[in-house]
Amino acid sequence: MPAADVAILPKDTLAEELRHVPILEDLSAEAIHWLVEHMVVQAFEPGEILSDEGDPADKMSIILEGEIKGVHEKQGGDGRIFQARAGMVIGTLPYSRLSVIPLTVRAVVRSRIAWLHKDYFPELIATLPSLVQRLVGIMADRIRDYTTEQQQKDKLMSLGRLSAGLAHELNNPAAAAQRSTEALRETMRSMRQANLRLQSRELTDEQRRYLAKIEADWDERTCAEVESLSPLERCDREDAFAQWLEARGVTDAWALAPSLVEASCDLLLLEQIAQLFEGPALADALARLAASFTTSRIIREIENATRRISELVRAVKEYSYMDQAPIQEIDVHRTIDSTLTMMQHRLRGITVHRVYDPALPPICAHGSELNQVWTNLIDNASYAMEGSGTLTIRTSREYGQLKVEFHDTGHGVPVNIQSRIFDPFFTTRKVGEGTGLGLDTVYRIVKKHQGDIKFESSPGSTVFRVWLPFAGKLSAG
Repeated sequence: MPAADVAILPKDTLAEELRHVPILEDLSAEAIHWLVEHMVVQAFEPGEILSDEGDPADKMSIILEGEIKGVHEKQGGDGRIFQARAGMVIGTLPYSRLSVIPLTVRAVVRSRIAWLHKDYFPELIATLPSLVQRLVGIMADRIRDYTTEQQQKDKLMSLGRLSAGLAHELNNPAAAAQRSTEALRETMRSMRQANLRLQSRELTDEQRRYLAKIEADWDERTCAEVESLSPLERCDREDAFAQWLEARGVTDAWALAPSLVEASCDLLLLEQIAQLFEGPALADALARLAASFTTSRIIREIENATRRISELVRAVKEYSYMDQAPIQEIDVHRTIDSTLTMMQHRLRGITVHRVYDPALPPICAHGSELNQVWTNLIDNASYAMEGSGTLTIRTSREYGQLKVEFHDTGHGVPVNIQSRIFDPFFTTRKVGEGTGLGLDTVYRIVKKHQGDIKFESSPGSTVFRVWLPFAGKLSAG
């Protein structure tokens, strides 16, 4: 509410000023007179509060002079800003369901406001129906603008979450590749030193061929046996190797033993090598073999890391449909897989089952919009399961259409709100975690593609089913 000492001004020139308000300029003299008789004019200095956040929304206001600005300032505010200038109609309007002022509104410069209390709305509706129709149009424009703003905000929030998750997913293989290259540099140095020492020894052709054969064998190993060892078993084997090496005078035995264990070497093979290489030559041969295997292992790690980065980049390109036509034939399975790749950070601890019908043909769709559908449904399922559960994605053909099901084992949607689940701005999430436009967006995109979406939910089991035509003209919705 305005401060108690805000000046209430005389109405001498109000009729003339109302004539300059675009929405009122062609009203009859009787209509203008009615407004003058029922409106109050107030003046506000720069920075002065017109209404505080949470005040009753009980006035329709017309800015006669100046400029005002509303900001969502209180705790939990989203930074939303509203600005209005002379000639604009603000506040509550006939048929509006606005009950409280959502922003703290201040005068930017010296301003004068004419306001009409909502108690006069019934008389206004009866007396000035043409003006009421225009006011309803203003209210519709507000709703449309606010919806567009919130949809844009929802997209930006989703993009922010995806970007953060993608950065995390890219950082892991990138960091792994960096660590591996550093380890590879050190391993190559060790191999060169071992080679130099071996070159100074008079090795026979048999010894050289034997080393080359073992290197080739170890390069092809998958080390499945070592990967199956428990930490305690691996530690015991490393201790046994180190003791065997020390007994034969091999220096750095404790540093060499882990690499030999990693190569799936065993004591029998070490005995065979010891029969061909004696004294210092044995240590050099084993150092070269260990370095050779470690080099191959590190190269595989780098390959895996860079392959993972490449897969993520490919998923981003497919997810956004960069450099592709907006409407095209879409492989639904690839779009779902790309979305799952993009959202791996949201699916930690969640088991994902893909049950795809491989015989399904492509569909004609907006690829990027379809990915919004999958993103919102997967994100909602993840939120419902709170980091633990099973998400099953199933595709099939039903009634001549593509059918995609998302089944999660989360807490479910309460029965008393299921009828509102697709309503715009309705959300069950905490403040700041959602705008209530995710499922509204899903619904609109599915309908735009001439499809349908339904859901069933109970505690521990929620399934969303989407039907889309394989081919057909997209609606303009």
